[in-house]
Formats: sequence, structure tokens, C-alpha cells
Amino acid sequence: MPPSEVPVTSLIYDLPSIVERLDLRRLFAKSQPLEVELGCGDASFLVEYARRHPERNFIGVERLLGRLRKLDRKGRRARLTNLRGVRIESSYFLEYLLAPHSVSVLHVYFPDPWPKKKHRKYRLVNPHFAEIIRHALEPGGMVYLRTDDRDYFEQMTGVFDAKPGFEKVETPGELMELLTDFEREFQARGIKTLNAAYELRDTPESQLNS
Repeated sequence: MPPSEVPVTSLIYDLPSIVERLDLRRLFAKSQPLEVELGCGDASFLVEYARRHPERNFIGVERLLGRLRKLDRKGRRARLTNLRGVRIESSYFLEYLLAPHSVSVLHVYFPDPWPKKKHRKYRLVNPHFAEIIRHALEPGGMVYLRTDDRDYFEQMTGVFDAKPGFEKVETPGELMELLTDFEREFQARGIKTLNAAYELRDTPESQLNS
């Protein structure tokens, strides 16, 4: 039986290697556009979005096993075949495990803001991370950002505004209405969500050829 036809007993994908690129055919039965959420929390956003879009494949990346188990429970309850969870650090996953230009959309919602000045070097979204994203996205790919921290939001948008090839665009209404677990909590406390979206208009290769 081909790997893609093996019955799924868990949506959590155990990585066979952390030094070889993923074979997406082992994760999904159908070859479809891939969307990735980095830090998927309790997976409430990703499960609902994957349910609405069976024509796309989705991967939720998390370091915490408990959160991935929530993705697994919710996704299997919804009988989703287009969703998987991977337990690993986000930037490593993008840079070393995904094939270059294999992702159509990246969702980066409420990463740890590391608010203390001395800790800001640990923030996920920085110039190097934006370069990793550019290599992971296919031409025309999208990155969607959300945070409740204004200082971090200014850093996020500053990074992508300065990165050649990215153009700021509007976030689709469908995405705006789908909230993450953190976002529901923030809204209940009256905390505003800040969001931005960027489209990759070209890749490093196309820049070299222009």
C-alpha cells in the first residue's frame, strides 16, 4: 500500500528524520496547496480553517505536545484528512524540513512577544526569519501575521516592509473572522488584535534573473 493510502490513526506526524526534507506524500493523500501555521496553540483556528477548505493541505507546527494532542483530537473528530501536526521548532521546520518554495500560505499568530528589551533577540519574526519565509513560500505566497503586542507588531511589519519581494496587502475577511484561542481570550479582556498580510511577489532566484 502506498504511504499516502495508509489509514491515519493520528494526525501528529512523527518525523522520521530532522535532517532530511519532508516528503509531503507521506503526510497527505492528495497533492494540494500547503498552508502552515507556526505555533498553532489549541488548533481551534487551524481545525476550523482546514474543515472549510478541503482543497488545501494544512500543517500545524508546535513545540508543546499537549497542544498537538488537541490538534489531533479536534481534527480527527472533524474527520479531517488534510491536516497534520508536527512537533518541532518553527524556524527549523521552515528552513530545513520543508522543500524550498513549497508553501502557499504561512500563518504566524501571536508568537511569544518577549517584551523585555534584553529578551527581544529571541523573537521569532526578525530579518533572518523573513528570509527563511521567503525561501519557504512559493511565488505569490502569503504570510499572515497577528499579535496583541504593538512593539512586536511594529517590528514584524518593519521586517517585511524592508524585505525585497514582499508587498503589503489586505487580510481576507474570512481569516479575520476566524479567531485563535489566544485571540478570543484577548478580545474578552478588551485587548485589540493587530494584523498584517504580505504577498511574496518574487523569489531570490527571480531577483537574480531580473
